[in-house]
Amino acid sequence: MNPRKILVAQGGGPTAVINQSMVGVVLEARRHRGVEFVYGARHGVRGIVNEDLVDLTQETSHNLELVGATPAAALGSTRDKPDLAYCQEIFKVLQAHEIGQFYYIGGNDSSDTTRIVSEQAQAAGYPLRCIHIPKTIDNDLVGNDHTPGFPSAARFVAQAFAGANLDNAALPGVYVGVVMGRHAGFLTAASALGKKFADDGPHLIYLPERVFQIDKFLADVKATYDRLGRCVIAVSEGIHDAQGAPIIATLAKDLEHDAHGNVQLSGSGALADLLCEEIKARLKIKRVRGDTFGYLQRSFIGCVSDVDQREAREVGEKAVQYAMWGGRDGSVAIQRTGTYSVDYDLLPLEAVAGKTRTMEDHFISACGTDVTDAFRLYLRPLLGSGMPDAFRLRPNPVPKVLNRG
Repeated sequence: MNPRKILVAQGGGPTAVINQSMVGVVLEARRHRGVEFVYGARHGVRGIVNEDLVDLTQETSHNLELVGATPAAALGSTRDKPDLAYCQEIFKVLQAHEIGQFYYIGGNDSSDTTRIVSEQAQAAGYPLRCIHIPKTIDNDLVGNDHTPGFPSAARFVAQAFAGANLDNAALPGVYVGVVMGRHAGFLTAASALGKKFADDGPHLIYLPERVFQIDKFLADVKATYDRLGRCVIAVSEGIHDAQGAPIIATLAKDLEHDAHGNVQLSGSGALADLLCEEIKARLKIKRVRGDTFGYLQRSFIGCVSDVDQREAREVGEKAVQYAMWGGRDGSVAIQRTGTYSVDYDLLPLEAVAGKTRTMEDHFISACGTDVTDAFRLYLRPLLGSGMPDAFRLRPNPVPKVLNRG
């Protein structure tokens, strides 16, 4: 294998720390003797097939550090989901540019693309090292304790719900917040980390790992509202009925579909609005409000976990080290060790590619509308330092004079 030329690309949804992984690759690669060029593909694999490449070797280390600390995908990303023919075109470009190492930062689809390109290189007898670098706010890559991008998005969700809870306590009513997560509920579950007092919201959490029943949902909301005079609800965009149909599809008439034929769940406030209308119409509660966090949670610039930044950089660095010395293709994975520390492994691409992790049962409460202490212990160290706190006035009531109730 000739590592003289290296190519790195970013795929899928941007995150607050994906640039740390890209910078980790570039800086670590430039330390190795024999590496002459480090290229970046603009807008992921689409940039590769279009030969839209940039020379990252010419970037200063200082500017790379600044870019690394900036959210979103500096190289640009893509939602293309390459099939075999597409990957063959990717391989042709890599071969034409004499690329010796290919690093693809992304989630499930990106790992599968890396696998197919690796197989094409092996079939052609071309010495190409292919390494997948993990990234997804959904936290749904198998083989990983957690995935870079998730902790920062989880920090945003926890803080957002803490703020929504304070607002809801000041002006009581029902609040519905819809969070990203088509199949995995990790990000929605992170809303629980914003709770401090026993009666804080979110009071109800609905995850795609459990069947959603609208009548049960309304009964839960009513019971909470009757007990507390208010109710804060966290809902995953991927909630579905017993047949697996997205709830938004059962409530809405006109639906958008994405490039892969899936019902469009993100980028629309439809689910929050529909659930709020159900609450208003059937429970007769007047003050009902809904928000869809949408893309805000992915690359929010003021809410980045320092733990997430560090680990995102390290998976990029470890990817290069594995490529140089590991002798095989693979996907870098984060493994938790000790009370909280991590190590990095290189998993076979086929062990990760195209697979989806969902929340484990021991993270979800028996009632299905809350998380367990095990999940809180799992997530808390990932959120990083400096989490804001909320306080209350102590109840020191003044005795009534007129007794007006």
